[in-house]
Amino acid sequence: MARLSSPNPKQLRDFIERSQDGYAVFNHEDVLTYCNSPFAELFCYGQEDAIGKRFADLLRHAHSLQQGVRLDQKAIEDFIESAHQLRRSRAFRIFEVDMIDGRWFLFSEQCNELGEMLVQAKDITKQKTLEHSLQNSIVELNRLALTDELTKVANRRSFVSSVDSELSRCRRTGTSMTMALLDLDHFKAINDTYGHQAGDAALQYVAQLIRNSLRQYDILGRIGGEEFAIFLSNTDQETASKIADRTRQEIFQHPLQFEGSYIQLSASIGMATHGCNATFNELYTEADGALYKAKSGGRNRVVIATGVI
Repeated sequence: MARLSSPNPKQLRDFIERSQDGYAVFNHEDVLTYCNSPFAELFCYGQEDAIGKRFADLLRHAHSLQQGVRLDQKAIEDFIESAHQLRRSRAFRIFEVDMIDGRWFLFSEQCNELGEMLVQAKDITKQKTLEHSLQNSIVELNRLALTDELTKVANRRSFVSSVDSELSRCRRTGTSMTMALLDLDHFKAINDTYGHQAGDAALQYVAQLIRNSLRQYDILGRIGGEEFAIFLSNTDQETASKIADRTRQEIFQHPLQFEGSYIQLSASIGMATHGCNATFNELYTEADGALYKAKSGGRNRVVIATGVI
């Protein structure tokens, strides 16, 4: 078997010189004793000009040209002080660096017993771009999973989850709470007369009108078809009734303009107010019963579930 020869220092140096990764060696006083061109370029120096400079001076030079490392602190000297506290704090250290020009590098620092340091800088910009894209996709997928696609309000799953969390908080604070169910009146007639596009436009329009009537912290969701649900935390029956009727009037007083036609809209609302120990199902069932009475009683009205406070 042929004996493999070990690479000599010249071979290693040739590989490093040709590498696209940055390589550098600092002595125990943090003076740069060797680097290849990709490393020097990170600090806006030519290879020969960079050698002999202290690490802090490399940072200052790039900073003066508004290049180099993106600083966590506004002042370069504060950043240098912070960096010095971390350098040589461990025998081996690896970390990511965000550059002002938008590139990302993975730096590694390896120290020996003499305090000398070998630094490698690898361009990971493509990986970071993919990582950020993946993170954005995950955020968007989560948003889509919790949002009604048509109206852009919470879907049923998201609404139930948000209300359950709010119910837990209400139980801790001992406050009353209200569930209101809103059903768009004569929705089938809108679809039959003007088409399903008009029906979709009506749902989108009504969702916006409801939002306009609610407080910033109220919870709104579309729970199916033409039915919306509203949860009002820390809200007594009198206040909740005013909010519900304001929402009803907002819908009734603002017809939908669709392809040159004005479509009169109205909504029936059933609501139930409970103390702090109510469950989601209790609130929903009682509000649903009140909604049925609102629709059977002539529509375009608010009905409050009786016997619950």
